[in-house]
Amino acid sequence: MSTGRDIMTNATLKKFGDPHARVKAYDTWVLVLRPQQITLGAMVLVSSENATAFSELSREAFVELQGITREIETGLQRAFAYDKINYLMLMMVDPDVHFHVIPRYADSKVMADCTFYDYGWPGPPELSHINETTMTQNQQIIAHMKDLWD
Repeated sequence: MSTGRDIMTNATLKKFGDPHARVKAYDTWVLVLRPQQITLGAMVLVSSENATAFSELSREAFVELQGITREIETGLQRAFAYDKINYLMLMMVDPDVHFHVIPRYADSKVMADCTFYDYGWPGPPELSHINETTMTQNQQIIAHMKDLWD
């Protein structure tokens, strides 16, 4: 969790629903649930530093990233038993450094009274084909993840 340092907000965090969609805040990163669920548990890991290029991140952010990715993979495995995981750093629309974290599933998953499909399996994720969820369902997903997170 964050050590109590104020989290710098940015346009990318706001776009993806922070703080309401926040799964966890770290010292230099914030993990939020994607409002549009490409697959169950799809998230965005956003740098809280003032950086618009990966190379602009601090050494602290790079060091912290290793532990965060381990925590993401362990937490998502506990929560949803994914088959594969994809990290996409596209940064074409949203300027702040961020990764889309997309757990991948060979079979459909049920959570919060919704059946989730991985429309691109076994190929690349289909970013334009989402599983429709409500804010309430997204909050249930976040709560489930937080219950099983390190």
